[in-house]
Amino acid sequence: MHLLHLSLTDYRVFTRLDMDVPRRILLLVGDNAQGKTSLLEAIYYLATFTSFHAQHDRQLVNFVAADSNLVVTRLVGQYERGGHPHRLEVRLIKENGGNGSTRLRKEILLDGVKQTPQAVLGHFTAVIFLPQMTRIIEGAPEERRRYLNLALAQAIPGYPEALTEYARALAQRNALLKQLNERGGDAEQLTFWDELIASRGAFLIQSRVNAIAEIELLAARVHAQLTRGAEILRLNYQPAYNPLSQPEGQFAFRLQTPVNLTGLSMEDVHTGFLKQLKALRREEIARGATTIGPHRDELRFLGNGIDLGDYGSRGQIRTTMLSLKLAEVAWLKEKTGDWPVLLLDEMMAELDPQRRADLLAYLQGYEQAILTTTDLHLFREDFLKTSTIWQISAGQVTATKV
Repeated sequence: MHLLHLSLTDYRVFTRLDMDVPRRILLLVGDNAQGKTSLLEAIYYLATFTSFHAQHDRQLVNFVAADSNLVVTRLVGQYERGGHPHRLEVRLIKENGGNGSTRLRKEILLDGVKQTPQAVLGHFTAVIFLPQMTRIIEGAPEERRRYLNLALAQAIPGYPEALTEYARALAQRNALLKQLNERGGDAEQLTFWDELIASRGAFLIQSRVNAIAEIELLAARVHAQLTRGAEILRLNYQPAYNPLSQPEGQFAFRLQTPVNLTGLSMEDVHTGFLKQLKALRREEIARGATTIGPHRDELRFLGNGIDLGDYGSRGQIRTTMLSLKLAEVAWLKEKTGDWPVLLLDEMMAELDPQRRADLLAYLQGYEQAILTTTDLHLFREDFLKTSTIWQISAGQVTATKV
């Protein structure tokens, strides 16, 4: 799969952009704050319908156009998948909501037909690396859960729907728990929500278990090459509901050695999860919140058995993120049959010359990759000769020659 054409209207710094996207390697060169990252963000938005960079879709609307009563921000990607052309359009419509307020609504069209995000996720796929994504390793657990959800939603049928349904059921169950805590009532009212959370949660847990095991194998190979065999990378998934529950009367100690959960069936996870929810009812009513489930899962990254989130150096974390992203590309290719578009923002700046060379060698095997840089001297001359180079300044893109 590869992106053929990108059109942006009133998106970030771009009032209007129309460009045919070259296959293979595209280098976007320019100073900071000229629109390089925003262009990558726009392509990734077409894959996930969310931004890893913005807190809210309102931030994506061009700041000049945002003063108007009606603004339609449009992102249009034309791409080829499986030998067939497709057109994906996202409209962010800012309009008056009455009483002086404004509202923003989103419309998604695939080949001219309106669709829900869940129905379209995975049709166009992309993998993005931004410098701040090191927080996936260093940051709070929700950063790692978000990373997992965005990756898995592009590759696993039914995952986006299950995630949405789980979130809705969780909100309803938490509201009921709080009500039971404050006003009392029959705890059996939780039965319906317990079953819904257990069924959707079992699917999410099983999907994460299998995906993490598959991505770990790929990431470990890349990481071994990038570190010249000096580090062994492991991914340690720690589900908030652990299907491998401890026998009664024994204490569980958290180990840094990842445990293989891939042999568990979804039925086993579902049954055990439901049983645990019922066992925790009194405690959860007292707390007014659901204490176990995929919404509290954790994922840790280990280098030679050391937790990189706690003790990793800047270089180790950067290399681990690069390994993870390159593994994500290969994993999506395995799961969907198509290469995702790889988007790398200022990836070369903090790599040593040898790791730069290793990365550029990897990119030669990909169908399409778009990189940003402020300095072309970070790239080898032979790589530049085989790449398309565009200059970007104040939201304007022009072709250039080395």
